[in-house]
Amino acid sequence: MNTHETTVPFSVRVNLVPVRVVVRDAHGKPVANLKREDFEIFDNRRPQVISHFSVETETTLAKPPAAPLDSFAEKDAPPVHEKDAAFAAPRRFVALLFDDVHIEQGDMLRSKAAAGRFIESSLQPTDRVALLTISGQGQVDFTDDRVRLKEAISLLVPRAVTAGNSAGVGECPAMTYYEADLIQNQNDAIAINVATKDALACAFNSDTRFTNEAATLALSTALQKVSTGDAQTEYAFRCLREIVRRMSFLPGQRAIALVSPGFLMPRQEYDLSEIINRAARANVFINTLDARGLYTVDAAPDISAPATGDVTVAGFVTGYRVEGLARQTDMLVSLADGTGGYSFRSNNDLDAGFRAIASVPEVSYLLGFTPQDLKFDGQFHSLKVSLLTKVHYTVLARKGYYAPKKGSEGSDSAKQDIEEAVFSQEVQHGLPIELHTQYYKVDSADAKLAVLTHLDVGRMQFQKADGRNKGELIIVAALFDRNGNYITGNQKILDMRLRDETLQRLNHTGVTVKSSFDVKPGAYVVRLVVRDSNSASLSSANGVVDIP
Repeated sequence: MNTHETTVPFSVRVNLVPVRVVVRDAHGKPVANLKREDFEIFDNRRPQVISHFSVETETTLAKPPAAPLDSFAEKDAPPVHEKDAAFAAPRRFVALLFDDVHIEQGDMLRSKAAAGRFIESSLQPTDRVALLTISGQGQVDFTDDRVRLKEAISLLVPRAVTAGNSAGVGECPAMTYYEADLIQNQNDAIAINVATKDALACAFNSDTRFTNEAATLALSTALQKVSTGDAQTEYAFRCLREIVRRMSFLPGQRAIALVSPGFLMPRQEYDLSEIINRAARANVFINTLDARGLYTVDAAPDISAPATGDVTVAGFVTGYRVEGLARQTDMLVSLADGTGGYSFRSNNDLDAGFRAIASVPEVSYLLGFTPQDLKFDGQFHSLKVSLLTKVHYTVLARKGYYAPKKGSEGSDSAKQDIEEAVFSQEVQHGLPIELHTQYYKVDSADAKLAVLTHLDVGRMQFQKADGRNKGELIIVAALFDRNGNYITGNQKILDMRLRDETLQRLNHTGVTVKSSFDVKPGAYVVRLVVRDSNSASLSSANGVVDIP
């Protein structure tokens, strides 16, 4: 038997379209026990073959069995110890993401108060929470330190990452991002006329001799407003992408709780689709809370700012503002529906909102399909997910996706299976394995940790060739810290070419493989994944170790 050790391969099949689905009954509760054959997917009204199907449920860490120390101890090594965990291993990770770029001061104050109460009353010992912001200021990484989280929340304020303001208050002409998009990107004749009249009123005292100058001012204002709005949206999307990537390396349940008034994304729908793809693949739910609560729209944008535009087009301006505010909600809903999350909106009970967005569905389904004859043109594809047998249930899923802008080869399915298993807490039993952990202290600052995998080879599949029984095991051991942050991992490939008598003997004794890590004293979560290359059977186990 030969053993080869390599780094752990983490990659995804980029052309597989992931669709996270939550099915709810008439009482709004998630529906469990659905199977692949219960679903159907249509891509641009064409039925698709569901090539990937998995169920995501709440799982618990499995307690590692006691290790037979005398049979595994290294010769002449210092004493080896194994002990139960002295801490509650993390099971749920929540990234509280405050959109401090788009939010207004009043909404921020109400959201901060509700978030503080949530941290004080609703966290469990196995929860880890991070406080993150779109601006990147005042952040706290995943922790169970409530005092630190509450202090950081208390310091949150709206922050500008670009010049200008979204509402256009105090500008000439006053213009929202939505109205500017109509002018700059859609060349809307009515919007251009409205902005021109507003510019004529505020800059030229409604003197029609300066109509051309007013039109130029309106167009330049729209250009500046679109540039500012696009930059803010790109800032938010870049932040979301980074958080999804960061959370994909965490075990257990993972949710991003976005607190935002929403924002517009003209010409950036492709980027939103990519974020949803990444989150769905990584089993990261994005829940959203509309920080505006149950809001109303006044005729004037700000009671403290006098109207400066042309009163004859004030109705159009109000309409643009109302429509723009409504469109902001679309982004929040799309993120939640596309990742299987929950969108809390049009409700002033922000305490209930934080409890809702910090949770994940009890049951969700990840469906995947590879579109036939897919063109890499970046075009939008509408999606519809329905149930064949449970038509009275409500199905929540993304409404579409954007085709890749260029082709990319898919990765090996074994690597994909292993990656998904490593960053999950689910215990799988495709192969009979046992996980044992041992450690010994090198000195007060360093330790050696051994992860021992014991496998009953009687359940493996071997291929007979050249008088040998050929089989291959891929064994991955990964370490996470007490807050669930990925530290390191290694992969070993056990290449077996066994004679019949050797296989018969191993059927009785089993096989033990050791992975070693240099660590510092502290608490660790151990994740073990074993895959049989011949049968594609996979097992996974969890362990915890506390090194004093």
